[in-house]
Amino acid sequence: MAIEKHVYNEVTGNAIYAETANINYFLKTDLAPASAAGAQNKTASVKAHTRRRYPGDPTPANVQLSSREFLYDPGRRNGAATPGSPFILDDGVEKRSFTYTGSFTDLHAFLVGDAKMDFKCYSPSARYDITATE
Repeated sequence: MAIEKHVYNEVTGNAIYAETANINYFLKTDLAPASAAGAQNKTASVKAHTRRRYPGDPTPANVQLSSREFLYDPGRRNGAATPGSPFILDDGVEKRSFTYTGSFTDLHAFLVGDAKMDFKCYSPSARYDITATE
């Protein structure tokens, strides 16, 4: 298994970085990894600009407006580091650590609304008791 990005708020783009089975253990509604959508080709336009052929070139060349195609992967990460801030979920049986991006207030609201069981959530500064909703 691998740590993947799981977006829990499409509007703000807030995400939890975790192994899928580990985060879904605590949630009623399973989160799917962002990379499940798959990589796709996207197009971007490059505005017209000038380019110098060498340092100090007195007559730079003009480059016309153009477009370029690039590969976009929603679950891509650079290097081995996991982005975001850490948090821990503990139900007394399982204790698992994750990282999140966005505000902790949004993460807390998501966990309160989607908790499968009662557990404790440890942020870098405090502990919160999350109660499962019916």
